[in-house]
Amino acid sequence: MVAEMSVAAADEAVVTEDMIAALKGRAAFYDLLAAIYFRPLTAEQIDNIAEMDWSEYADVNELFADGVNDITRYLRKRNSGTRQALAVDFTSAFAGTSSWKGRYAVPYESVHTSEEGLMFQDAYHEVFQLYKANHVAKAEGYDFPHDHLSFMCEFLVVLSDRIIAALEAGDDAEALRQVRTSRAFLADHILSWFDTFQDLALLLLETRFYRGVLKISKGFFLEDAELLDAIAVELEQRLEVREER
Repeated sequence: MVAEMSVAAADEAVVTEDMIAALKGRAAFYDLLAAIYFRPLTAEQIDNIAEMDWSEYADVNELFADGVNDITRYLRKRNSGTRQALAVDFTSAFAGTSSWKGRYAVPYESVHTSEEGLMFQDAYHEVFQLYKANHVAKAEGYDFPHDHLSFMCEFLVVLSDRIIAALEAGDDAEALRQVRTSRAFLADHILSWFDTFQDLALLLLETRFYRGVLKISKGFFLEDAELLDAIAVELEQRLEVREER
């Protein structure tokens, strides 16, 4: 009996390490997306993305792979004018200097979920309250509303770090709570409007790079939902087994 429990504990430790590795990977990618959607990329950021090793994301999904293909092909031909071309494209779509039939592809949830297409609507207030409830505050000096996609990605980084900390502390109940918070936030405040945002942005964007960014974003969000679901199932099963002992 003791031997069986030792084997089970060892197996559980391996699974925990795998979950932690996956969570660290998701946090790093959410950080990348936050930077991409926040402001036009610098020359250094463009070079860093061009030199990224995408192989570890090879099996995400077909949509993600298509996006990587767009990004890498575009950056393979980068030159002294690439930064400016991307800056113009970003500003046109994501900063709202251009519109399509009066609609703007700015990355704010309120704009794409309110009937008026305005900022600071219901979604903004919901997100603000969620940040507050989870003891997360926007850093001073950033004027964008709380429901900007970049801040949402950073919020999920914070939650990912909390899941990792709970797992490392052996607190599966807290880890599960944070996983559920992350999953609900992803569904309710990113996936709920990203398609509308993406469809509109595609009407305004000119570069293959940013079209690829939209693809990898949606592909990653879908994969992340599956990851969180799988982690939740694993943690739920662990807690059930412990209750039965």
